[in-house]
Parts: sequence; C-alpha cells; structure tokens
Amino acid sequence: MSAHTAPEPAPTGGTGQRRFRVHHLAEAKARGERITMLTAYDAVTARIFDDAGIDLLLVGDSIGNTMHGHATTLPVTVDDLIPAARAVARAARRAFTVVDLPFGSYEAGPEQALATGVRFLKEAGVSGVKLEGGRRVAPQIRALTDAGIPVVGHLGFTPQSENLLGGPRVQGRGDDAAERLSEDALAVAEAGAVAVVLEMVPVEVAARITEILLVPTIGIGAGAACDGQVLVWTDMAGMTDWSPRFAKRYAEIGAALGQAAADYAADVRAGTFPDEAHSFTR
Repeated sequence: MSAHTAPEPAPTGGTGQRRFRVHHLAEAKARGERITMLTAYDAVTARIFDDAGIDLLLVGDSIGNTMHGHATTLPVTVDDLIPAARAVARAARRAFTVVDLPFGSYEAGPEQALATGVRFLKEAGVSGVKLEGGRRVAPQIRALTDAGIPVVGHLGFTPQSENLLGGPRVQGRGDDAAERLSEDALAVAEAGAVAVVLEMVPVEVAARITEILLVPTIGIGAGAACDGQVLVWTDMAGMTDWSPRFAKRYAEIGAALGQAAADYAADVRAGTFPDEAHSFTR
C-alpha cells in the first residue's frame, strides 16, 4: 500500500460489527466481556456462525472425530486441515479464524512449528493457530509469535496426548497438579500466546488461572469463570446421539436433518417430488 492510499475499512459481518482481531481479546478481558468461540470446518457453517456474531472460529483437529470418522484427533494432518481452514477463512467476515496445529506438525521444535504456521497463514488465510501443551511448547509459541503469527494455547485435557493422559480425564485435580497447570499457563502466556483454552479443568483451578493471566482464558468444561467459552459445534447443535457432559445441546439439528432426509425420500418414492412447482416447462 502506498503512502497515499487510505487503509481499507475493516470488513463487517451480518451483525454489522467490525472484524474481531487480536487486540479485541485483551480488550474484552479488561472490560469483562465474554468471548465466544465455536469450531467450524466448512464455509456454510462458518458463515452461519459468523453472522450469529461468534468471535472466534476454530478449525479444530476435532475434524477427525466429527467429520472424518476417526476415533481420535491423532490421524489428522496439515493437508487435511488446509482445505477446511481455507473454506472457513473465506466465509468469515467478522470472526477471528484459528486453526489447530495437528499432532506431529510442531512437536519437533520451533522450526517445525513455524513452518507449519506459515503454511496455514499462506495457504489457508487464517488469522492464527492453536497448539497444545505448556512449558514444553513455549519455544514454539515464541517462534510463531516472533514471526507475527498469533497463537492460542491449549491446556488441561489435551486430546493429542490422550494416550499418555489415559483418555479424556479432568486435569489439574490436587494441589500439585493445579500448580503445574498454573505454571504451564503462565509459561504459555509469557511466550506470547494471545489466549489460552482450558479443557476439562476443575472450576476453581480455571478461575485461578483466569485471575493470574493477562490474556483471556477460553473454557471448555472449565466452568463459568473463564473469560470465554468454546464448544465443538456438532455437540452444541445436537448433531449426534451423544455429547460430552460439559456441552449444552442448544438444538437437535441432527434429528431435524434426519427427518428432512426421510421426508425427501418418502416424497421421491411416492412420486410427489418433484411437482409442478419444482419443474420447468417449455
């Protein structure tokens, strides 16, 4: 942009609000305004959530469980996530878009993490990345941040480590575990993370971490004291017969979609669809 070119106005979503950016995270925490986050894996749902005013859209490696039929997130690759992230980033006019660094794409060290992060920003057009872990990934967070890539941390139950953790279990119970989790949160924030997801953490521990961090916490099964909340959208919308204890089902979209498909099949078999209103004439 030349010195004589005026900056373009920030794009707005269906709510008429300006694009949600990194500095809005800190501002929301300072004002005590709750931050909203949902997962999204395609343009259609991303646009719906964006128009609904959701602040952050996470292209999570939960795509492995929810969309690809895997039992865990571990098989998900960067190549799996790039098309989904690209679709979400293109559809979002207001929300801040974040993508997970999948298992195996950052653990080797800062250089690997940076290469993965750069690829996501260049090829998918997202605004930031998320990665799991505490002090052990602080160098990766610092490298990404130094390169201008916003990072969201993820502590508590970290699905990529579920084999080591013994499955989806609450983390941070007991004084020692709570202290280690708090130290990890501080290390992640000091390394440059712009927010920290706390998953399946006792409410008291999450409240303490929220109090000591300058950056916002975003809870999922971590209680109401966090600065924001995130849910996997298929859990939130009731897309399956089961959802985790911490996920409130705000609709039963799965049942409604199944009924719509059954009604369509019945009309086709009865010969009542397509009718005149849905056909063309010469």
